[in-house]
Amino acid sequence: MSSDVIEAHVSRLPPLAEDDWTPRAVDRTALERALLAGGVAGTATHPIDNVRGNIQKLLDHDPDKEFGLTGLQEGMTLDRVLGLVERAAGSPIDRDARFGPVEIRARPIVDESVAAGQRLARACATGETIVLATGHPTGLAYLYHELASELARRGATILILGRGLRWRDPGLDHDWFIDHLDGVAMLSDGRAPRHTHKPDAMERMLAEGRPDLVFADHGFAGAAIEADVETISIADVNDTALLVAKEQGRTEHVLVFDDHVDPNAYWPVFVALTA
Repeated sequence: MSSDVIEAHVSRLPPLAEDDWTPRAVDRTALERALLAGGVAGTATHPIDNVRGNIQKLLDHDPDKEFGLTGLQEGMTLDRVLGLVERAAGSPIDRDARFGPVEIRARPIVDESVAAGQRLARACATGETIVLATGHPTGLAYLYHELASELARRGATILILGRGLRWRDPGLDHDWFIDHLDGVAMLSDGRAPRHTHKPDAMERMLAEGRPDLVFADHGFAGAAIEADVETISIADVNDTALLVAKEQGRTEHVLVFDDHVDPNAYWPVFVALTA
């Protein structure tokens, strides 16, 4: 990653609360309280009208909502996908509601993080190769960066795929780049890392090498699942492609929580993943 892109990325982040990002035994009550206090759980940023609208776009084959996954619409209805969100978030959704909040409970976040952490522990114990990649380079930055460092410390090999790759989509006035910071892949426009749902970067990365495991979100996760690479992913309540893929048996671990709050608020997820 070029120095100007590093500077742009780092300038968007608050100071790291280092004491919070220390692996330790899980105190579930404390973690659940912290998830609620930080907004990772509780009232989701995206209300029910946004969730319903994005589900309908997914059912209508909107590429921006498919995350590079095919066949998501088979057997799916708006009501059924709402049920997937409801179960993953641990809170009921009023099917008649068109406006109002969606709630995310803290307990399922800890449960799924602990379960995914067991898979990560096996990867570390056997020296597996792992790719970490995020389409949320600001909100989820510390979670990915600290996790990559901890996984490497415990024996996993963090693969850096696609370094230096660049391409241009038709109609754009800039190139896309695959950049890496602290072992985490991101999509950049050459000036700063970008929020993205696009699967293109991961597709190009997997053409270069195939890891044992991927930890990712958005199109980075979708493209990995589509390529039959084992994937642990993060999804917000309005990004349902990964939950549908899980329902279809194509992936096992999908962590559902608000994915765009203060970067330091995700330390309870890190602690549960690394416990």
